[in-house]
Amino acid sequence: MSRIAIVTGGTRGIGRAICEKLRADHGCTVVANYGGNDDAAKKFSDETGIAAIKFDVGDHAAVRDGCSQIESEHGPIDIVVNNAGITRDGTLLKMSYEEWDDVMRTNLGGCFNTAKAAFPGMKDRKWGRIVNIGSINGQAGQYGQVNYAAAKSGIHGFTKALAQEGARYGITVNAIAPGYIDTDMVAAVPEPVLEKIVAKIPIGRLGRAEEIARGVSFLCSEDAGFVTGSTMSINGGQHMY
Repeated sequence: MSRIAIVTGGTRGIGRAICEKLRADHGCTVVANYGGNDDAAKKFSDETGIAAIKFDVGDHAAVRDGCSQIESEHGPIDIVVNNAGITRDGTLLKMSYEEWDDVMRTNLGGCFNTAKAAFPGMKDRKWGRIVNIGSINGQAGQYGQVNYAAAKSGIHGFTKALAQEGARYGITVNAIAPGYIDTDMVAAVPEPVLEKIVAKIPIGRLGRAEEIARGVSFLCSEDAGFVTGSTMSINGGQHMY
């Protein structure tokens, strides 16, 4: 039986790697959500053959309607990977309320909205996998990222609480906290800053999107049925606790 999976922010970087890995490892029918770049989404679908659907994960009604469309076109959603995220960096003194709200709405609100849309069906079918992509900066904090760190830290608490609600219905809820991964978001960091970041990673390099995707693939598997409420840190040893 082919599971139906949605990966938010799924057309680039870590999201794309997750989409391809779920299909390759589990034979999933995967749908990638995206928020803005139509050309990039078309290129992604042309290259991978994976369908892409556009909606704002921070918009509760849009997520509900988007998930309903996926279910009508492909079937009930069995797997949710909440990967979509944005940054609006700045110190608290310089950060506007809009920059705070945008990040909270997308990064944390998006997890609630997508899980809310898919959870009832998973409960009825007594099986589901929800994987939320947190961040090392949600665990350790990061200067100039009070919004991003708060949202990602919230994801880890959200994961633990929802895991307790889903356990009796065969729904596992876990998180992955990536360190610094070689994606477009990290590539935008100025080179001198990036060099200092890499110097603090014991393994001595940035992570790869495929390494995060392998963790997601495991958490979505039948083998991970006894793993729930957990956060898997994949950060090259940069933050341990």
